[in-house]
Amino acid sequence: MLTITDLSLQRGGAWLLQAVNLTVQPGQRVAIVGANGAGKSSLFQLLLGQLAPEQGSVSLPGGCRIAHMAQEVKASDRSARDFVLDGDLDLRRMEAELADAEARGDDYAQARIHGELDIHEAWSASRRAETLLRGLGFSDYDIGRPVSAFSGGWRIRLNLAQALMRPSDLLLLDEPTNHLDLDACLWLENWLRRYPGTLLFISHDRDFMDRVATHLVHFDQQQLELYTGNYTAFEGQRSERLAQQQAGFERQQARIAEIQRFIDRFKAKATKARQAQSRVKALERMERIAPAHIDSPFSFEFPVSEKVSNPLLSIRNGQAGHGTTPILAGINLTLLPGSRIGLLGPNGAGKSTLMDGLRGEKTLLAGDRTCGEHLAIGYFAQHQLESLDLDASPFLHLQRLSPKASEQSIRNFLGGFDFHGDEALSAIRSFSGGEKARVALAIIAWQRPNLLLLDEPTNHLDLEMRQALTMALQNFEGAIVVVSHDRHLLRNTVDEFWLVNDGRVQEYQGDLEDYERWLADRRKDDSEAPRNNQASASGAAAEAITAESVGESADDRKARKRAEAALRQKISPYRKRQTSLEKDMDGLQQSLQALEADLTNPALYDAEGQARLKELLGKQAEAKRRLENIEAEWLEVSETVESLEAELTG
Repeated sequence: MLTITDLSLQRGGAWLLQAVNLTVQPGQRVAIVGANGAGKSSLFQLLLGQLAPEQGSVSLPGGCRIAHMAQEVKASDRSARDFVLDGDLDLRRMEAELADAEARGDDYAQARIHGELDIHEAWSASRRAETLLRGLGFSDYDIGRPVSAFSGGWRIRLNLAQALMRPSDLLLLDEPTNHLDLDACLWLENWLRRYPGTLLFISHDRDFMDRVATHLVHFDQQQLELYTGNYTAFEGQRSERLAQQQAGFERQQARIAEIQRFIDRFKAKATKARQAQSRVKALERMERIAPAHIDSPFSFEFPVSEKVSNPLLSIRNGQAGHGTTPILAGINLTLLPGSRIGLLGPNGAGKSTLMDGLRGEKTLLAGDRTCGEHLAIGYFAQHQLESLDLDASPFLHLQRLSPKASEQSIRNFLGGFDFHGDEALSAIRSFSGGEKARVALAIIAWQRPNLLLLDEPTNHLDLEMRQALTMALQNFEGAIVVVSHDRHLLRNTVDEFWLVNDGRVQEYQGDLEDYERWLADRRKDDSEAPRNNQASASGAAAEAITAESVGESADDRKARKRAEAALRQKISPYRKRQTSLEKDMDGLQQSLQALEADLTNPALYDAEGQARLKELLGKQAEAKRRLENIEAEWLEVSETVESLEAELTG
């Protein structure tokens, strides 16, 4: 599908790639990882023809249709639906040709174009565009709104929907989960797993890569290293490779020391001078093995304030919303030192509204908000980046907060966020989104909060910084409330979840896997319900839930939860087997695609190719037989899962 041969590429006088080779097979879903500035986005520009290499070539099949996700979109009066439909260039071309044929009264051309539109399934285009928009979190009301009415983050979602709408053989996505919430991430994962073409995507979300990628390309020291499997598999393979490299490095260093000792001892002796000189040349010829430096450039913590109240914060009988319209009611919560809470809930349910209410903003419309005497809040959200002084340096931002702090203490602190030397003193105007996010996190940490409120803190952060943030939060002694689409961060930093849904905030008893299934069931119910009955059905469901919770005693509720937990445990092995079988089916389908591609080679049907043809046909028959057996088992396991889930929800 994609072949890179002896490719060298540089930007701004710095080499990004040197003499690299890479082959991506049809149907592979390839995650691309590497340090910021390594050249990941430049590779995409190269594939799109926006950059030219210094040497080498990039080969794609003739007629290959490429779809890519733009990073910016200009404001316009076009509706969100029309903007997404614009992604289907063939559809728009045929619509323009049809309008022209109608204006000319050309009945023959109209009939031909109608036939092409029918083959293109134009009749379902609007429905498909709306499905993409809903999957990415847009409401039915949003679908008809103009592009200019959406904020920057939502316009990025529109770009993503437009790229997914475009028929393609090769799909290029640059950090597609930025600006998505958890619900949209889960939907996008499922969509991409079903995508029939070849996918290349840049990501810093390890769970997303684990769920989507079949292969991974790592930018490493101006080379491209291809690994089979997802991100977790890459970590294991790379760790093993680095261990071997480190062992080789240590052996080589011992050999170098041995040669150097010989040179030092005998280079002044006439009888040994020639031998010593040969050792010098041997050292010069030796190809040095790089030491396996895998340490992160980031190392920081969130120091907690010296005085801590208990409780830190409580809200009783609260209402939260905007203006005079409540979104959440009956808010009763308490945050203690050491509380570690992740907020879950569908898009638009009120998670950010609740976060603002916890901060004491105007979104808290009613109720008693009681703060501990020593409450110190550290708040991070994407719009916080916009409030940074672009003309100030990271150093100046911290110095303004603590004028008496020594220059060295500030520099040492910023070093943990990888701001060293002149960079710590540079105006942040030219910084990337990830660098600005690091400045915002440094400001929060510098102020020693005892309550962290974090709304999507990993947007724009690379893998190394996400790992450092996760470790810093693990060691934080205060309380944490976090909204994030990064499941790795959630799993490793929070102890409990609160579900924000149907106007309520309540403790969620399940884990992230349970929440994913809950979302899938919810989407299924929404798709089956008639559009004009959605609001009444939602209200009825909320009333049913409220009535059930009121009529159920605490003992009954505990017994029910124990029974549900036992049933979930019973379902678990079947679900795991179901997932394993799905992976096997994906692998076999990819193998069949590759075999079918090989079988199109005309040389196989000559006399000399008969043996190879027989071999390929045998492999194809065996793969089809295995696929049929696995599909049969998958159906059986799926039926078992469905019946057990029916018991769980019954």
